[in-house]
Amino acid sequence: MDSFSLGTHTVGRVGFGAMQLPGPGVFGPPRDHEQAIAVLRRAVELGINHIDTAQFYGPNVANELIREALHPYPADLALVSKVGGKRDDQANWLPAQQPDELRADIEQNLTTLRTDRLAAVNLRVFGGHDPSAPAEVDRELFDRQLTAMIKARDEGLIDGIGLSSVTVDHLRIALDRTEIACVQNAYNLVDRTSQPVLDLCIEHDIAFVPFFPLGSGFAADNPVLGHPAVVREATKFGRTPAQIALAWTLSVAPNVLLIPGTSSVAHLEENIEVRDITLDDDVKTELDDAA
Repeated sequence: MDSFSLGTHTVGRVGFGAMQLPGPGVFGPPRDHEQAIAVLRRAVELGINHIDTAQFYGPNVANELIREALHPYPADLALVSKVGGKRDDQANWLPAQQPDELRADIEQNLTTLRTDRLAAVNLRVFGGHDPSAPAEVDRELFDRQLTAMIKARDEGLIDGIGLSSVTVDHLRIALDRTEIACVQNAYNLVDRTSQPVLDLCIEHDIAFVPFFPLGSGFAADNPVLGHPAVVREATKFGRTPAQIALAWTLSVAPNVLLIPGTSSVAHLEENIEVRDITLDDDVKTELDDAA
C-alpha cells in the first residue's frame, strides 16, 4: 500500500517535512538557499505530494522557500501546516494557543504560501517542558481551539483538521465534535509512548504522521539510528540505518505517513527509497521487539 487518505486528499506514504530547510535550530535563513530550493523541486519530481510545514519554521522561512520553489503548486500537492506555536527573537519555541492566534496563523500561512486553502492544518498542543511530549487536556481551552479550527474549515481556509502532540483524550474529545484528518505525535522504534493514539487512529482510519521517526533532531545522541538491531540490519542489506528505521515505521500500520526532512538532495533521494524496502518477517519481528 503506497498511499493513504489524509482527510479529503490521497497522498503517498512518504512525504517531505520542511522543518530542516531553515537555518540551525529551525531559525533564520538556510545555510544554502539554492540547495533548499533544489530539495523542494526534487521532492516533487520524485512524486512526493505531501509537504509538511509551519509558519513558525524560520519563522516564515520554510513557507517562503516552498512558495519560491513550487508556486504555482501541482494540482495533487497537499500542503499541510500547523498552528499553536511561535518563535521569539532568541529562537525560543513559545505557545500561541488562543483561538485568535490560531486563526491569525492559518491566515498567515495562506498569505506566505500564496494559496487559498491548505490540505490540512494541525493544532499543535503545547504543554510542559518537553516540546515533543503530549500535553494534558485543558478541556475549556481545547474546546475553544476546536471551534476556531472547525470555523476555518467550514469557511474553506483548510480542507482538514489535524492534531499534534495530543493524548488519546484529546483525540476522543475532538472526534466527538468533528472529523480529524491526521494526527502528528512523536513515534519511533524506541519511543512508542503514542501507541494508544496510533491505535485509535487505526480504529478511525485517520492518518498518523509520526515526527522524530529517526529520533529527536535536538538530542545529543540518537538511540534509533544507533540501535544495534538497526545498525546490524542496515549493514546486512546494504542500506543506511535511517532507511531501515523509516522502513520499519512504514511497516507498523498502513495509515502511517512519513515526512522525513532534509536540506540535502542526496539525503532526500535516500529517504524516498524506503518506498521500495520490504522488511522480511524475521527482521520486522526483531525491530518490533527493539523497544
